[in-house]
Amino acid sequence: MTTEEGKEKRMELLPWLQSLEYPDSRKSLYTAVLPALLQAVAEIGKALRSSQVSHVGSANAFGDEQLNVDVLAENIIRDTIARCPTVFTASSEEDPVERPSRPDQKTPSPSTHSEQYTVASDPLDGSSIIAPNWTVGTIIGIWDGVTALDQDPAQKQVASVLGVYGPRTNAVVALRVPDTKDVCFEVALSGDDTTRCEVVRPAVQLAKPPFKTRYFAPANLRAAAEDAQYMGLITRFVQEKYTLRYSGGLIPDVVHALVKGHGVYVSPVTGASQAKLRRLYELCPVALVVECAGGMAVDPTDGTRILERVVGHCDERAGLVCGTAGEVEISRDALRRKE
Repeated sequence: MTTEEGKEKRMELLPWLQSLEYPDSRKSLYTAVLPALLQAVAEIGKALRSSQVSHVGSANAFGDEQLNVDVLAENIIRDTIARCPTVFTASSEEDPVERPSRPDQKTPSPSTHSEQYTVASDPLDGSSIIAPNWTVGTIIGIWDGVTALDQDPAQKQVASVLGVYGPRTNAVVALRVPDTKDVCFEVALSGDDTTRCEVVRPAVQLAKPPFKTRYFAPANLRAAAEDAQYMGLITRFVQEKYTLRYSGGLIPDVVHALVKGHGVYVSPVTGASQAKLRRLYELCPVALVVECAGGMAVDPTDGTRILERVVGHCDERAGLVCGTAGEVEISRDALRRKE
């Protein structure tokens, strides 16, 4: 059921997660790791409401200029992870090296825990649009083991969180745990009580056709001026009377489609416009959510599924087409680079 179709009865997060009858071998993921990271999203949302945006005079390891809110979000997530005994390593766009999650450790220490996770995050996605107070987000991927690199994303990424900061603070969560059913749900984290988390949509699913309204979100629209394939795709959406919904932020645009039940997000790669989205911190977590909601997420250059390709290094980048399956297929066929 989409938000457009009706409201679900709210339920506290932990009782709802327990109702999923998760395996005993995943108890920490369901009862500790996910609740803690969602509380971190709530804390970021609360902190943003009282923060003025400013440059801090430094850049992250990728050379991106840092804002004070980037550092704030990074610190909240790092502090949270350090309190999760089964999260052994973490990396982020602000610090793109997989390091032990607790600062007193030089290497991941041996443990009797049967569960071992690593977290890869984009603490604040949308730094370029936060100054005018537009909606931004947090992206978190949770992986089996102590590294996300050189692993199969389709098997080893077991959960992801897309936090959204707007008039309310909400998050969409996906779970793909081996031997269990895929789950995608939405939680509300609004208010000053950062410990309160309610499930507002137990099943986030993209709708089936026919659609009353069809949406498209074309990132880097300037690239259409230099790429006939992208221009052709944009023209097709306009001629077929799709509704434009593009904010300039990956997470608000993807979540818009998940709320409305329809939509396609397109971030192309052209000869003059290289890939911008990092596979570890943005593409893989987003792809997991979209797939668990019944959609598709592919690389526009060759049409391959995002989660089919192993991430080799932290700065690996690609384009993205994700959303409703039919629109993704149209976009993939229009943008795929010819040999």
